[in-house]
Amino acid sequence: LGEIRPTFVAFIISFLLVGMYWVGHRSSFAQVQYIDRNTIWLNLLFLLPVSLVPFASAVLGNYQSEPTALHIYGLVLIAVTVLRMVLDVYLSRHPGLLWQQSDGQVRRLVRITAGAPLVVYVIAMTVAIWIPWLSLLLYFSIPLLYFVLVTVLKSDPRTRVSAEDLS
Repeated sequence: LGEIRPTFVAFIISFLLVGMYWVGHRSSFAQVQYIDRNTIWLNLLFLLPVSLVPFASAVLGNYQSEPTALHIYGLVLIAVTVLRMVLDVYLSRHPGLLWQQSDGQVRRLVRITAGAPLVVYVIAMTVAIWIPWLSLLLYFSIPLLYFVLVTVLKSDPRTRVSAEDLS
């Protein structure tokens, strides 16, 4: 079991992150009434790096102390995050595709919660060269930080109503 621990940890981290992305993706598409060709292509572009998460996770599991493995993992997660944000921006700029247009605060909260991991991913990739275990810990912290951020937004009276659809 000790030998497979790094692979197991990498897959658990990846499962939690993909779950986080799936919940965001599901929330975005729950608001979609009509899908045009651009939405299909943007969705496929989003799914490409999502489909690479198991590969990046396997590399990370086999070489958890190698900065290159941590960088590959980070680049895949950055690509997923950026493409999710691009898809959300596209949908918000094409209100005819949606059941109803979200207000400005809801769109800001979605973008903040979707984009916040980017900062942590960049930091994790940066420290990977010197402190690989800290890089791995930062990747592992994202689902927890996401949960804390959503909880804070839902408990703040100024953002409570707008944060209801965040999961």
